[in-house]
Amino acid sequence: MTIDKREIRLRVKARKSLLTDDERRNAAKAVFDVLERTAAFLVADRILMYHSLPDELSTLEFIEKWSDRKQFFLPRVNGVNLELLPYRRTNLRHGAFNIEEPEGDEIVAAELMELIVVPGVAFDRLGNRVGRGKGFYDRLLSETKALTVGVGYDFQLFDEVPAEPHDTPMDVIITESSHLVFHRR
Repeated sequence: MTIDKREIRLRVKARKSLLTDDERRNAAKAVFDVLERTAAFLVADRILMYHSLPDELSTLEFIEKWSDRKQFFLPRVNGVNLELLPYRRTNLRHGAFNIEEPEGDEIVAAELMELIVVPGVAFDRLGNRVGRGKGFYDRLLSETKALTVGVGYDFQLFDEVPAEPHDTPMDVIITESSHLVFHRR
């Protein structure tokens, strides 16, 4: 029996609250070390990342490490949608949900992205993703053919999570000890 999204969100939130700073750092390093060795990352020039919240795998070191060699973009909330803007260390401000977002008017179309790194509350072994429940990423991902990579902690990977028709499955899921590839293309 599959548990519902609300229960999954509660379980993952509780488990995240138990993580130490070292566990958070080590998990982010392990996940992004795998990502940077994938062919998809190596060949991509335009990459949509997320600016991590305190309870998500931190993207900050990874973005800094690669920002001179890759063109990163970050999402900015605009109503019920995400706008994509180029990442620059100097153009971030706290926006919706207290997430640091890029400022400016250089909005780029989602279809120009080659790779999208997606946070999630939970993922399953079929590629499905449970987000925070607002649908921002599902709306965005419906506009692109970019390869999608879901990233999270090991405990965010379930055998099965509920999936609805509007939910966009991931092409790749990476946790500290799992690297799952789904051949959807």
